[in-house]
Amino acid sequence: MKIVFLDRKTIGEDIDLSSYNRFGEVIMYDFSYPNEVPARVKDADIIVCNKTKIDESTIYTAENLKLVCVTATGTNNLDKDYLAKRNIEWRNVAGYSTETVTQHTFALLFYLLEHLAYYDEYVKSERYAGDRLFTHFEKNFHELNGKTWGIIGLGAIGHRVAEIAGAFGAKVQYFSTSGKNHDANIKEVNFDELLSTSDIVSIHAPLNADTENLINIEALKKMKPSAILLNLGRGPIVNEEDLCEALDNGMIAGAGLDVLSEEPMRKDSPFLKLKNPDRVFITPHIAWASIEARVRLMKIIEEQIEEFL
Repeated sequence: MKIVFLDRKTIGEDIDLSSYNRFGEVIMYDFSYPNEVPARVKDADIIVCNKTKIDESTIYTAENLKLVCVTATGTNNLDKDYLAKRNIEWRNVAGYSTETVTQHTFALLFYLLEHLAYYDEYVKSERYAGDRLFTHFEKNFHELNGKTWGIIGLGAIGHRVAEIAGAFGAKVQYFSTSGKNHDANIKEVNFDELLSTSDIVSIHAPLNADTENLINIEALKKMKPSAILLNLGRGPIVNEEDLCEALDNGMIAGAGLDVLSEEPMRKDSPFLKLKNPDRVFITPHIAWASIEARVRLMKIIEEQIEEFL
């Protein structure tokens, strides 16, 4: 059995994958451009990949291919019709990152809510060392307790965020983008009501026709000027130009993003030209990437291969 990892670096080099050797020959490539894939998978029985495109143009040479494993939940890099035509099975992984994405959601929120960047710089610049007051009141912040938290997308992560937000004393409500996820224990509202009444809006929805460009200038105008927007779903759910306009014009108070429309960030990103850059906190798609989550992810992939064989 020959297993080919096409973009091993996308799951981090600090994860031990030696246990895969028990299945047979394992070949690992850091990254693979589409034109490199045909030669690399020619003799592969199983492909493991993350973002690499898998379609007729890349795997037409793979005559022995039986299984494609995606080290992610999203499968938009797979041509499923072509795989089905060739009787090649595929697997993805869901649920491995619920805890770590939830944790990062609150990390983004508190960084913005409590102006932590400002206070960190205030102390490290030695201004606190020479101040007269023991408390510095320059940037006001509020308690999460009593605030309204609106969740867009009530899947596993949305549910976990709702649970923890409730533990902080927030009043939780949600909007189901698919109209399929319902929970009698959480207040369900329509999209406009969620925008206009929430102090925090967090996105945990997949990217599809219902969610692409969902947060645009019209949606942002409906939000409270004091509201904070968090995107832990997919970048194109938020119109980035519109969000920057909203941030610079005070339509909302801040935004925390772990996903962007293009990753890595494009060099002409509107976020690099913000008049008020302190209102946005962007992390480079790391919410899913705790050590525990990545180990869990690759263990699931390993178990999927074992079950398939």
